[in-house]
Amino acid sequence: MKYAPINPQLFINNRKLFAGSMVKGSMAIFHSNDEMPSNGDQHYSFSQQSDLFWLSGIDQEQSVLILFPDCPDPKYKEVLFLRQTSELIAVWEGHKYTKSEAMETSGVRTVFWLDEYDNIMNSLMNWANSCYINLNENDRFSTEVEYRNLRKANELNAKYPAYTFHRAAPLFKKLRSVKSSIEVDLIREAVNITESAFKRVLQFIKPGVWEYEIEAEIIHEFLRNKATGHAYHPIVASGKNACVLHYVDNNQECKSGDLLLMDFGAEYAHYAADLTRTIPVNGKFTDRQKAVYNAVLKVMQEAKQMLVPGTLVDEYHKEVGKVMEAELVQLGLLGAKDVRIQDPEKPLYKKYFMHGTSHHLGLDVHDLADRHQPMQAGNVFTCEPGIYIAEEGIGIRIENDILVTEDGPLDLMESIPVEVDEIEALMSSKASIDVV
Repeated sequence: MKYAPINPQLFINNRKLFAGSMVKGSMAIFHSNDEMPSNGDQHYSFSQQSDLFWLSGIDQEQSVLILFPDCPDPKYKEVLFLRQTSELIAVWEGHKYTKSEAMETSGVRTVFWLDEYDNIMNSLMNWANSCYINLNENDRFSTEVEYRNLRKANELNAKYPAYTFHRAAPLFKKLRSVKSSIEVDLIREAVNITESAFKRVLQFIKPGVWEYEIEAEIIHEFLRNKATGHAYHPIVASGKNACVLHYVDNNQECKSGDLLLMDFGAEYAHYAADLTRTIPVNGKFTDRQKAVYNAVLKVMQEAKQMLVPGTLVDEYHKEVGKVMEAELVQLGLLGAKDVRIQDPEKPLYKKYFMHGTSHHLGLDVHDLADRHQPMQAGNVFTCEPGIYIAEEGIGIRIENDILVTEDGPLDLMESIPVEVDEIEALMSSKASIDVV
């Protein structure tokens, strides 16, 4: 791992929170993600299952965590199983956790090798009244690919058909959405690295560079600052490409007079940052570009103030839509009369702002949460309004990451340049940052 060691108290506290939410007499089982094959004898880079990481900090394939808070044998209240290393594995793959290292990382005191899993698991199941299984229940998720937790859940159900099985996901939706101070610090580090990358590319961008060259500058800055990499596939979209919401080709030349929309974020210790900035390729906004940009910025600033405890996400999006509506009228994109008589179920602003304003952020860039629950202190949300005018080749989105607190919204990206004059000044001064 590139990131610095994480205080194990984070994972100890997280396990206490989860265990305190479990049904009496139950146990819970959490598996690592699969090592996913690509082609030939290759695998995609391994990425740990977020819930297992949140509970243990263990960042290694073929790991299993069992929680059994009411176990009659105290030794097995928390159990971690790891892949046992060997001389061959050490030569080909490098270092793996020792038992003592896993204890130090996670705070779990009982650690076994994976080949002991079946026998111990069978005993624990006979002592438990019911069992929690962990499936991917993010409501944005849909796939035909079977994954390890699902496969293991099916095996358990077949082997122990008389047991009651519970869903772990509803507990995680409640618990993971409220970030501890340690988690906020990890997100801040991801944000800091993202800020460095943004300031770097401001010095690099000029007419004639290619989108993929900008992507290369971003990942360079990420890796030199101990980020794992991108928190999601970066969007580097110049000109009309910025009107494609999930444009990821990043293969076009950036031309003078065009805008460049960049949506990217570093991943640090599995925690994500999510930034969007839109800048002029030649360093100077036109009057029209500036007017649209400032309209988006105004919407973001007003939307940000709504990210407070008690706010309902659906109502929040409706209120942001009203702010956007007014800005689009000012820009001449919507008629005031048309807005007054519009179908409220099909608001006209959706032609130019067709996505939501905010989503939860944390271990996943679209973090697990119950979006129907009121916002509460400790939530981290993105705030990312945009205006997309395809007929003018203008696509502008601005995005910051916001921590909800009892004292109001705290912008974790407030130090990242966002005003028109800030961006133009930085782009005109090539000496303001060392690009190495």
